[in-house]
Amino acid sequence: MTAEQHEATLPQKIAAVVDAYIDALNNGSADDIADLYAAGATVEDPIGAPLRTTRAELVEFYGIITGMPHRDATLAWSKIAGDTAVFEFTLVTGTDDGKFSITPVDVMVFDDDGKIASMRAVWDPADLTQV
Repeated sequence: MTAEQHEATLPQKIAAVVDAYIDALNNGSADDIADLYAAGATVEDPIGAPLRTTRAELVEFYGIITGMPHRDATLAWSKIAGDTAVFEFTLVTGTDDGKFSITPVDVMVFDDDGKIASMRAVWDPADLTQV
């Protein structure tokens, strides 16, 4: 952690992680995304899906997205209060044979170090559209 990151307030850390998350969806690896999570973090994507609770499960999950030849994530808006961020983004991903778009709302709770402690993605499979 850099001196600037250590001195940042929790809301500033959270805002930076949200930006890093979107950037990693665009250009990063599954490991880059997993690095944003605290040890023991949980991911429920979408809500109602089985919880992912290990780094290996996170890397496997995000590897699906980061393994796609086409991926474009665009942040629409975010709100931060206390230890929680809520944000909407659009993700277009796929192959040369077909692309899909989804616009989830993610709810992330952060630990005191600014690492994601839990993430719940609000979307329904019917929201996934072919583009």
